[in-house]
Amino acid sequence: MNTLHLTRRRLGASLATSLLLGSAAWRNASAAPAASPAIARLNRIADDYYNASLALFPIEATENLGDPKYEAAFEIDIAPEHLLRQRRLYERTQAALKTVDAAQLPADARMTHELLAYDAQDRLDRLAYPWYLTPVGHMDCMPVRLAQWAGGTGAQPMKTAANFDHFLARLKKLPAWIAQAIANMEQGIARGIVLPRPLVERTMPQLDALLTADPLASPYLAATREFPAQVRADDRKRITAAYRAAVVQSVIPAVQRLRTFMAERYLPQARTTAGIGALRGGADWYRMLARSSTTTSFTPQEIHELGLKEVARIRGEMEQVKAKFGFDGDLDSFFKSLDQRPELTPFRTEAEVLAAFRALNEKVKVGLPRLFERAPKAALDVRVVEPIRRATASDHYVPPATDGSRPGAFYTVVMDPAKYRTVKMTALFLHEGQPGHHYHMASQQELDVPKFRKSAWYDAYGEGWALYAESLGRELGLYENDPTAYLGRLLMELHRALRLVVDTGLHDKGWSREQAIAYLREKEGSTEDDARRAIERYMAWPGQALAYKVGELKILQLRERSRQRLGARFDIRAFHTQVLGEGSMPLRMLEAKIDGWLAVQR
Repeated sequence: MNTLHLTRRRLGASLATSLLLGSAAWRNASAAPAASPAIARLNRIADDYYNASLALFPIEATENLGDPKYEAAFEIDIAPEHLLRQRRLYERTQAALKTVDAAQLPADARMTHELLAYDAQDRLDRLAYPWYLTPVGHMDCMPVRLAQWAGGTGAQPMKTAANFDHFLARLKKLPAWIAQAIANMEQGIARGIVLPRPLVERTMPQLDALLTADPLASPYLAATREFPAQVRADDRKRITAAYRAAVVQSVIPAVQRLRTFMAERYLPQARTTAGIGALRGGADWYRMLARSSTTTSFTPQEIHELGLKEVARIRGEMEQVKAKFGFDGDLDSFFKSLDQRPELTPFRTEAEVLAAFRALNEKVKVGLPRLFERAPKAALDVRVVEPIRRATASDHYVPPATDGSRPGAFYTVVMDPAKYRTVKMTALFLHEGQPGHHYHMASQQELDVPKFRKSAWYDAYGEGWALYAESLGRELGLYENDPTAYLGRLLMELHRALRLVVDTGLHDKGWSREQAIAYLREKEGSTEDDARRAIERYMAWPGQALAYKVGELKILQLRERSRQRLGARFDIRAFHTQVLGEGSMPLRMLEAKIDGWLAVQR
């Protein structure tokens, strides 16, 4: 999913005794010495950090927050001077936090202090490694991202003449970004820090799609071919001329230079190994990424073993489910048999897939009040991924704009409607839609907390919650009489468990791409293409895939702990309020929060 990149972090000291009031701490802040100099100073530090982060990363401010203040801004965040500005911000924040005695703060402010300290350190940890030397890849490439936005259906608003002018300001800076990317990749070649060859090969078609035979058919000009009604005729003429001049004279030649560089210079230097551990210093790099992604101290070996254990457990459950399909063969044969069941592929058009998801959304909404004390105010829309990125995209969620101008959106990838299977649709929607990412991220934007915390994102918390949300299909009555939907839940859970095995296999144990693909196909019955797409994602984003299962298991553990300690007084609605009520945080902080809440309940 396209979740916020502004904050990925590590936990400090335990907060069990400081979080006894749970999520009520923020709403009771008026009873605390809110006007104290320490709190006022901490709030200034938090606001300064938030505002400086948005200024440093305005593209993310648009994509994840919909903040109009930054929609014309563009920063080359892979440039050496920008990297230095990042480091100075994080070090400045750390120094400022040392002037505030966290022990003297009330619980809510102490949490903000802890999160700021964690975030700054986590970002410094990441800056210690040369990620910026591989800036162009199939999972995230700035020229492709801007081309997606140019059509007006993405994060960049294209409704008014001012919107068009703002996006043009960004487009004009793309050639400079491309020049820096090429310089960085040249340095990467010299240092032996390059992408695996399959990932470069996967990137080439994306660049080709940006270079149309007719320059006026460029995707960068898409929005100028059909203006919104509110854009006046004279503005349309002016905007069209300005866009054509910039795109034809500057943007297209720059993209062509990048494409030529990737094909003639970079591809021959691409490496044959699959994992980051094969690079010089790669083992330490991956250990850092594993810690950051899971917000735990788990080693790659411990995560690998956890994955093997979960794979065995889930496949055991699947053995029981397959009987409900009247299948007598082994599990691997059962997986293959799913392709021969026409009732699992009932769609013929993209519109039919969307209609099915929207109907599911209405069904889910009816049951959510039984599990949650409150719902986010923002609406949830269901959309399909744009054609330009379907070949490499995954289903994902984009949060609503903070000003209410854009709803939250669940995007699904529909390559061929006739082959789109219903098996995983329910679990997928619960994960990417509601009560998964939407209940987390849209609700977090509404919290009465510093802006820094409204936009916070921790992979283990966010993806862990979304995977946990898939399990709530049982409480919502979506699995009990629908073995197909429950099988989909198990298939998706199995996939996340397999990620623990293959991600650590690739980046810590030296597995080849082919070895990892074969393992996925063996254990979950995936097609060659699906397995390839998944493994290449993990190759491109080392460690990120570890967060899902680690986070889910922690939430399930905390739920069971709460149930055992509270007995008949356990209320799942209150538990969910505790998990979501303060927004995103590292797992050990979440555990301390739940333990504090339980101490008060007892």
